[in-house]
Amino acid sequence: MAARVLQKGANGLNQVKNKARTKGQVVDVIRGLSASSNKQREDSWFKSLFVRKVDPRKDAHSNLIAKKEDHNLYKIQFHNVKPECLEAYNKLCEEVLPSIHADKTYPCELVGTWNTWYGEQDQAVHLWRYRGGYPALTEVMNKLKNNKEFMEYRQERGKMLLSRRNQLLLEFSFWNEPVPRDGPNIYELRSYQLRPGTMIEWGNYWARAIGYRQQNQEAVGGFFSQIGNLYMVHHLWAYKDLLTRENTRNAAWHQEGWDEVVYYTVPLIQHMDSRIMIPMKASPLQ
Repeated sequence: MAARVLQKGANGLNQVKNKARTKGQVVDVIRGLSASSNKQREDSWFKSLFVRKVDPRKDAHSNLIAKKEDHNLYKIQFHNVKPECLEAYNKLCEEVLPSIHADKTYPCELVGTWNTWYGEQDQAVHLWRYRGGYPALTEVMNKLKNNKEFMEYRQERGKMLLSRRNQLLLEFSFWNEPVPRDGPNIYELRSYQLRPGTMIEWGNYWARAIGYRQQNQEAVGGFFSQIGNLYMVHHLWAYKDLLTRENTRNAAWHQEGWDEVVYYTVPLIQHMDSRIMIPMKASPLQ
């Protein structure tokens, strides 16, 4: 009898222990889930400080920030020339490129052509405009294939180059269209590689900022890439000399609002580059 009572008491004690152990495990699990949930919320909040909020868009950014009335397409070419061939290369370009520019049967214009002075050395930069967009570009390319002088130029040019690359660009709606200028001037091409998804934000800030940079008519043109390196922006500026450039850029900081534009656009940039360029003799931008 006593043995049965003791055995029953022991079984009851074990059940209590098991229940307590199970309850403790459940509590531990709940605590773990709660801690994990809190940590996830903390991580999410912490990450939200650094994640840019992107507004939903119902159209391509090229349709939102590019000029629509003229449908111009631009092509920028970067030619890295063998140092010993630079003079011959320039002479060749000056003989051939103006003839294409002047021929009205080609729906294209040579906007400017330069040699890099500071930045990448022994480099030529050419900027073309195609009035009518992609159809105009296709028309020009097809016609040039049958242009004997141009094909000979390309063959001779190939012997002088180390490498070449190009990009197709659209112009920002808030920038002036590049027009021929009298010289002498130096030109600065400032190129910005933006973080993907930030082109609209860049355009919104620079639509205001361009007003701070018109004091000396230094703004020539502003473009963004469509083919080539994507999310690439190019700003083209003209100055009388390097000292004028320095004074003009410093004066912008005295314009109320310029500091704010710089503060908010710098985080959008992954990489930036500056070239100081000298116009070739045949360049409409002198």
